[in-house]
Amino acid sequence: MLKQLKQAVLATVVLTVLLGLGYPLAMTGLAQALFPRQAHGSLIEKDGHVVGSELIGQTFTKPEYFHGRPSATTDTDPNDSTKQVPAPYNAASSNASNAAPTAKSLISDVQSRVDALKAENPDARTPIPVDLVTASASGLDPDISPAAAVYQVPRIAKARGMSQKDLLAMVDEFTQGRQLGVLGEPRVDVLKLNLALDERHPMTGSAGGKS
Repeated sequence: MLKQLKQAVLATVVLTVLLGLGYPLAMTGLAQALFPRQAHGSLIEKDGHVVGSELIGQTFTKPEYFHGRPSATTDTDPNDSTKQVPAPYNAASSNASNAAPTAKSLISDVQSRVDALKAENPDARTPIPVDLVTASASGLDPDISPAAAVYQVPRIAKARGMSQKDLLAMVDEFTQGRQLGVLGEPRVDVLKLNLALDERHPMTGSAGGKS
């Protein structure tokens, strides 16, 4: 019996070292060597400062910026640790609303977002894309559909004093195709596009970044 116990303990120790330490360290080392930028979070820099990541969205509210899709992530209420409060794009709490399509709360939220979009985009002439009124499964999605970007073009062009044609050209420039040509859908990284807007068509006193 002692012999079997010794073998079991030895096997546990060896597998723990190999799979619990060796494998993660090896994968981390390979990632750092082969894909250093991705391993460090696919960070985006401006003027030498990190302003975000290609993988995590941000909240933009000013009229001169493209706005991302809603986020359902939450965080602990600082006033009551037993409760959760909305915290858009909280990377430490990736989640969706988990509300059913027939849930009254979801229907109410979507209608509120539709009303808000119509109010802030009075000159839009295209239907409201679904990704502007629904959160992604992760709550962290940094991208919107090309249609969602086009919907916002009249508002942003007016706010920045630029032509819609030029802005549509920028949307087309920053539209990424399907991965490997077949996976996913065409998408636009909101942060990258907004940074390019600040660089090429700056607002008076604009500092870029999250707004």
